[in-house]
Amino acid sequence: MRAKVALVTGAAHRIGACIAHTLHERGCDVILHYCQSRDRVLQLQEDLNSKRADSVTIAAADLRDGESVRQLAETVKRQTTRLDLLVNNASRFFPTIVGETTPQQWLDLMASNLRGPYFLTQALLAELNSAQGCVINLLDVHASRPMRGHAVYCMAKAGLQMMTLALARDLGPSVRVNGVAPGAILWPEQGYSPAAQEKILDNTVLGRTGEPADIASAVAYLGLDAQYVTGQVLAVDGGRSLNI
Repeated sequence: MRAKVALVTGAAHRIGACIAHTLHERGCDVILHYCQSRDRVLQLQEDLNSKRADSVTIAAADLRDGESVRQLAETVKRQTTRLDLLVNNASRFFPTIVGETTPQQWLDLMASNLRGPYFLTQALLAELNSAQGCVINLLDVHASRPMRGHAVYCMAKAGLQMMTLALARDLGPSVRVNGVAPGAILWPEQGYSPAAQEKILDNTVLGRTGEPADIASAVAYLGLDAQYVTGQVLAVDGGRSLNI
């Protein structure tokens, strides 16, 4: 049997790299998308190909740019004849203060978190249809509960959550579309003080952070196992959404 093929955006490091590892361990051939982290993605490609030769390729694109998204889709089509799973993981995250937000900040967050995933999915729709495939969108607990100081990011993720539901309706029965909403898994690389982290964990039922593997296993379940699940958002947040 031919291996299933998965495209993971933002796969060079953090949660994206863990998702790529997990899908590869589950037998998928993987296309690793990256924007700037070429050295990291090349190392990941080498590591995974050492376990199963010629099972991993890479593709570069800035998902904020429409032409770059189109070129990424064309690269994927050249690299494989099928696409079973598209994981829209790539994301931009930074604060936007109401009264100080610039149009460029708006465009940056909306394009990376919403427009890019939509048009990439659209560009690969024929391949997903042919494979009876699945789309998994990486959301956020703040898609439904706003985070102070991050209005535009929250709005973009809320749009991605609605995109998940709308595309599940529009693309069924050929293509399933689901979402995974992480809670406190990895702290952002900047912007969260120890006090802020402690406050978040105090509002998390399990009282601790999760692991990237928790997200990756949820993606694998929805993408590979849950053949009768579509239009759903799985919160992997340690119960934080109960208290937020």
